[in-house]
Amino acid sequence: MRGRGRGTKGRNILRNPTMARQRDESKQEESTIPEDDLISEAAQGLKGIDDTPRLSEKELESEVERILTPSNPQASQNISFFSYKERVFKRDDLVDQMVIHFSLDGHFLLKDSNEARDQEEFIDAKNVEAENLIKASSVETGGSLQLSQEALLKSLRNQFNYAERTSQSFTIPPKERGISTEPPPARSFSGTVTQWDIYDNFMAELDKKRQQEHVEKEKEKEPKKSSKKKVGGRKEDPMYSSEMSYALKIMERMVNQNDLQNTYSIYKYFDGNADNHRTSEGSLSDLWIFGSEKTKKKEVTALAWNPRYHDMFAVGYGSYSFMKKATGLICCYSLKNTRYPEYFFTTQHGVMCLDWHPQYPALLAVGLYDGTVLVYDVRAKHKKPIYQSTVRTNKHTDPVWQVKWQDEDLMKNLSFFSISSDGRVTNWVLMKNKLEAEEVIKLKLVSGAREGEEDEVALSGLAGGTCFDFNPFQEHLFIVGTEEGKIHKCNKAFSGQYLETYDAHFMAVYSVKWNKFHPKIFLSASADWTVKLWDHTIKAPLLTFDLGIAVGDVAWAPYSSTIFAATTADSKCHVYDLAQERLSEICDKRVKNGKCNHISFNPTQFIILVGTDRGTVYSFKLSPNLRKASQLTEEDVAKGVTQTQKECKKLEEILSSIDRTVY
Repeated sequence: MRGRGRGTKGRNILRNPTMARQRDESKQEESTIPEDDLISEAAQGLKGIDDTPRLSEKELESEVERILTPSNPQASQNISFFSYKERVFKRDDLVDQMVIHFSLDGHFLLKDSNEARDQEEFIDAKNVEAENLIKASSVETGGSLQLSQEALLKSLRNQFNYAERTSQSFTIPPKERGISTEPPPARSFSGTVTQWDIYDNFMAELDKKRQQEHVEKEKEKEPKKSSKKKVGGRKEDPMYSSEMSYALKIMERMVNQNDLQNTYSIYKYFDGNADNHRTSEGSLSDLWIFGSEKTKKKEVTALAWNPRYHDMFAVGYGSYSFMKKATGLICCYSLKNTRYPEYFFTTQHGVMCLDWHPQYPALLAVGLYDGTVLVYDVRAKHKKPIYQSTVRTNKHTDPVWQVKWQDEDLMKNLSFFSISSDGRVTNWVLMKNKLEAEEVIKLKLVSGAREGEEDEVALSGLAGGTCFDFNPFQEHLFIVGTEEGKIHKCNKAFSGQYLETYDAHFMAVYSVKWNKFHPKIFLSASADWTVKLWDHTIKAPLLTFDLGIAVGDVAWAPYSSTIFAATTADSKCHVYDLAQERLSEICDKRVKNGKCNHISFNPTQFIILVGTDRGTVYSFKLSPNLRKASQLTEEDVAKGVTQTQKECKKLEEILSSIDRTVY
């Protein structure tokens, strides 16, 4: 239809010139056609030619403004970036609209510019210098030299006063030197070798090396002995030799055990008959008191048993009264000699925490009041730390409240974690010559602000960490206690946020401890007088124990999943057994002097240590009712049930009757 319409219009346009030619040919026909019909026919033809709208006079007089913007139509308008603050993608409105079509660096200078004036002055100075040289040479030769302006300008190589000079150097010819030598003598050898021949020859060679090393050691000892024997013309006194010191150490242990024979008998044989008449109560028997003159004016700030030598433990001495600064002390006691420490180390600042390495029992990690962490080797003859953190290694700026060794990584590097009041949990790796710090997580403050409300707490800084503990079944999982009373569940792999936050206490959390048998249960002790039992999958506590006064420390028993002990500020030690009494203690023991700060169970023996603020450490023996553990039956052994599985099942049965719904 559209094609036909355009065809008819074309025929109308072609019909108009034929009518004009007919009017020119015959005037008679033209006079016979009326004028009005011609005008109407012309108008119809014009309508078919031009269909554009006509503008009125007002529209023609009006001004139309058009604004040209320097925007590039080919520039991308949808560039986006990720906002880490709001955690969303945002559009970037700042788009570069400039397009360079042509660019060329030239060497022309504007005559009125400073660079052009400087160049003209340089050329004038060169011309004057050249004229002076010509005049001087003409006076010497007695003649007159005339150089054109082009010759003068040729001497000006460029504006950098470049002068071309060439020189030739002598090329040293290469020399060759060769030496012919006689080939070394060769000898062919063949024989039959068996595995026994190889072994016999290897052992013979090894014996030779050992004998040679023994002879060299004896040669090294001979001059030392001769120098020690004569000191100022006198022979060495055997009373000060190393052999005598070792013999005196053994003698001191024997004298101490003979003097405290009753205490050692209680520790070794006596259990008491009182537990035979009572089933839900126990008692703590007094054993030894550890202390010395150096520890009288200091507080016990840390306790740790050695993981391999279970008769040895380390005690850290410092002060919790931060108004007075005091030096620190580390003492390593043994149950074989309870009157004097086996090793002791002094520190410049107060000791706040310490921990033995689980695989290398001679390594001791220590945290100080000024934020420094140290590593000691108790085997070393010197009493200085083998590793120490400094400001260059990004040490803590506030007191270090706890340190914890970790197992070796894939690179066989030793490392330990530390927590401080500056809000950082740091991993320290023992390199060859230094401690390398790696930040694990920053403890951000968490408030109870709802969505849409302003969170002023998040702008005030970091939360002060006070304690932490790693899950023994999941190495990457650990919990952190803070000064604000909150407990955060964290992961080594996610350093930016918490996995869970528990509104645990109203005051500072002093201790958190995972259960050694159950992978989900942990304890927390706080200054708000309570000890709480938690399941890390539930935000509400399972059980709450109100002790009526600030709780300093809490510890699980290593032989049972239901027994734990806590110390309070009223000089008491409380022991609980969930299998016997769920909400009340089954034993409490008052310490004679001082406020109880810390508590620790022996890994294998039924002994408990309690440290006080007077610098003394009390040891107690647990009665039979306080050390009840699950016994494996023949059926359990046949089924392959372990002690850990049975203890876990025992605790799970006790907690199954507790309502775990969060209200």
